[in-house]
Amino acid sequence: MANRPKSRHERASKEQGKHHHMYGARWRAARLRHLAEFPLCVQCEAEGRVTAATDVDHIEPHRGDVYKFWDATNWQSLCSEHHKAKTARGE
Repeated sequence: MANRPKSRHERASKEQGKHHHMYGARWRAARLRHLAEFPLCVQCEAEGRVTAATDVDHIEPHRGDVYKFWDATNWQSLCSEHHKAKTARGE
């Protein structure tokens, strides 16, 4: 079978998988603590809505940088809609 170009979805999945080791038990615990302290989506709040956050987002992408990854000042609470939109934009 000839090598075919990877689809955008396959490339995105591979990119996300590069840093999967960072999203273990320690991250899950930190994520829960962050959401307990900051339970509302910051983007929805900026739009005048109150929506529960479901995701902890890195404001500036960490791109594998462990210091950026664990820098809690680089985290924000987002609802899944805003997190998906930001991720789709490649931010």
